Amino acid sequence: MNLISMTKALFTSAPRVSPAECAARVRAGEARLVDVREPTEWLSGVAESAALLPMSDLNGARTLWRDFLAQVGQREVLTYCAVGARSGIVARILVSEGVRAANAGALAEWRSAGWPIVPPPMADGPAKSGGR
Repeated sequence: MNLISMTKALFTSAPRVSPAECAARVRAGEARLVDVREPTEWLSGVAESAALLPMSDLNGARTLWRDFLAQVGQREVLTYCAVGARSGIVARILVSEGVRAANAGALAEWRSAGWPIVPPPMADGPAKSGGR
């Protein structure tokens, strides 16, 4: 990510939505849920059906994010992380690039809303997980 893109993202806002608000959209296939934590953090569990795409890849080479964004089409991208800060940054970056995105908060909020938390499907690799 270059300096101009980073500056633009800083001045872009992205909506903050609760997991309860997002659940129906994810289940209907209207939105994709993305865990933006780093791979070592996924070992503690991930939200079921979440794509595992670290923020570091979005800010770096985008080896995982590039294919994901090409496949997501017009669906909304809902991001979460450990506490909701990184997911907010990622959502703002995506919105600044023309992607429909929102910050869906923290993994604990998804757990509290009753969304299943599962072991990461590492056999599929980070970019292929999340099935929808």
